[in-house]
Amino acid sequence: MTTLEQAWALSREDHGLAIVSTARADGSVQSTLVNTGLLAHPASGVPVLAFVTYGKIKLGNLRARPRLAVAFRNGWRYATVEGTAELAGPDDAQDWLDPERLRVLLRDIFSAAGGTHDDWDAYDRTMVDERRTAVLIQPQRIYPTL
Repeated sequence: MTTLEQAWALSREDHGLAIVSTARADGSVQSTLVNTGLLAHPASGVPVLAFVTYGKIKLGNLRARPRLAVAFRNGWRYATVEGTAELAGPDDAQDWLDPERLRVLLRDIFSAAGGTHDDWDAYDRTMVDERRTAVLIQPQRIYPTL
């Protein structure tokens, strides 16, 4: 059986790049490329797969239909993580979330994906201005060809 860590490790050398697929209202699939990272859930401490997003399409899909699939690859090896998105952001309140915890969470996800920044204050301002949202996924199914 493949673990979340093994699945994500396929993308480690490529800043956690993965294809995220969500369902549109008409049942068709919308896929996009995102940077992902692994971290402990801020409230439960359970390991989760995470990425940051903004805008209308992916967030709209996830708000209405939170099930998603995240595919990782390295050469001919791949793994897919399926789960349900938990959204945490300025428009997606959580009991455990306040503005300071969101600021730290967005930084943590960025860093978990291998990101670095020369000006964290500018990064924080951009996250607020763009109303960025954290997407946390506790895997329900992982399948590989590792």
